[in-house]
Amino acid sequence: MPGGPVATGGGIGANAPKSKFAGVFMSAFAAFGGILFGYDTGTISGLQQMPNWLRTFGHAVPVSATFPDGYGITSGQRSLVVSILSAGTFCGALSAAPVADIVGRRSGLVVSCFVFSIGIALQTAATSLSLFIVGRVIAGLGVGLVSTLAPMYQSECSPKWIRGAVVGLYQWGITIGLLLAAIINNATKNRPDHSSYRIPVAIQFVWAAILAGGMAVLPESPRWLIRNHRDADAAQALGRLTSLPPDDPEVLYELDEIRLNLKREEELGKSSYLDCFRSSDNRMCFRTLTGIFLQAWQQLTGVNFIFYFGTTFFTNAGIHNPFLISIATSTVNVGMTLPGIWGVERFGRRRLLLVGAVGMTVCEYMIAIIGSATKQTNQSAQSAEVALVCFYIAFFASTWGPIAWVVTGEIFPLKIRAKAMSLSVASNWLWNFAIAYATPYLVDSGKGNADLGTKVFYVWGTTCFCCIIFAYFCIPETKGLSLEQIDLLYQNVAPINSVSYRKRLIAEGTVLSEAKALPATRRDDDVASHEKV
Repeated sequence: MPGGPVATGGGIGANAPKSKFAGVFMSAFAAFGGILFGYDTGTISGLQQMPNWLRTFGHAVPVSATFPDGYGITSGQRSLVVSILSAGTFCGALSAAPVADIVGRRSGLVVSCFVFSIGIALQTAATSLSLFIVGRVIAGLGVGLVSTLAPMYQSECSPKWIRGAVVGLYQWGITIGLLLAAIINNATKNRPDHSSYRIPVAIQFVWAAILAGGMAVLPESPRWLIRNHRDADAAQALGRLTSLPPDDPEVLYELDEIRLNLKREEELGKSSYLDCFRSSDNRMCFRTLTGIFLQAWQQLTGVNFIFYFGTTFFTNAGIHNPFLISIATSTVNVGMTLPGIWGVERFGRRRLLLVGAVGMTVCEYMIAIIGSATKQTNQSAQSAEVALVCFYIAFFASTWGPIAWVVTGEIFPLKIRAKAMSLSVASNWLWNFAIAYATPYLVDSGKGNADLGTKVFYVWGTTCFCCIIFAYFCIPETKGLSLEQIDLLYQNVAPINSVSYRKRLIAEGTVLSEAKALPATRRDDDVASHEKV
């Protein structure tokens, strides 16, 4: 990656020639799992506005801008249809820990695709709202498993010099899924029969088949194999990931470091969920809470408001072709994720999270102010709001979108990684559910609803301001470090002091056995003669 550090010591392929991209391509393939999440999110936004879907699952209502054909669903039904997927994904994310530890990271992803496909089959065949909702719950179980296992597989299998960019590709997969959903919804929305919504739903079988088929032929995580005492298989897997023979010194060095780290953790006994919250030299409780709150704040930026309810929101705002606006916002989301994937290894995790939170805060407050000060029919105000929404999505896509997954995938020690990641991702889905369920009541008009409309962006602007504070005090800089070196960083410094300590780790080429040889109080000028990072 241009500008990314080529760190030494530990990490898959850390010292191998960078022309050997096998590990990059193999671990990057798991990012295809993001398409499952993104496509489903984007599809349900458009389905709620399709005439045939509303006639099939809704009921007769007065003709309005929101329901021009005289069929619709209540705010409660809309809230349930959208949010129920997140209830399933919450359970799926929690289930990912035992699946990842027992079945494995790769095999777990294959199982997840099978579960997801069952849910899609039910949604495709449904002619009643209750069966459609059941299908969304089961599909959610599969998406929840994938959302934990895919970043975990990527973090454990990708070279550390480009790990952040590889894990960031998962978020790019989400954005591509959103864009594909917007395009397909726009193409089928006016079909007069059930195919208008069944085609967008059934296409998800293709995404599941591609992910399952690809993962079936990729190697298992070497770290998981070592943890299960399958050393020979781990050497073979790592050899495939680095394009090196299993007995190559580079492969043996990496395996020894993984074993050493795992041995130290096993000396402390078996792990449980309680271990994720114990105070220790490794700051496990702090790291677990960091992952949980990072994923929560990612949802509280409010971005999924646009992708879940964007079509309805833009219709209510007076915009005449909300489907095309959804395609535009999804295109921005896809395009601006790429600078984030590049920047995560160029500028680092911590800095981009801070910049992104500031940018989103400004955009959301401006949207709220314009919406509060102008009338719905004001064309200039509508154009300004759409433009600011695009800028807001651009800030999210290039920072909090991919980087939340990067940080969550790399800050946990191997002993609790599966459990802590499942808790973190479950937090994402819990807040996803809460926001999806509450939003119709916040923005819709009518009895019992808050009727905030664009004023809801005051809420999102305030939560983004909180993201600034959280990132400053809780997120360390980890770019260019192996997963084992990140463990050392947490042992020795607080996140606000992590930038300088990270430079020392890279300059010294520190490995696990040298943990006590690099105290946090070492002077910065001791490493001035090393290459600038």
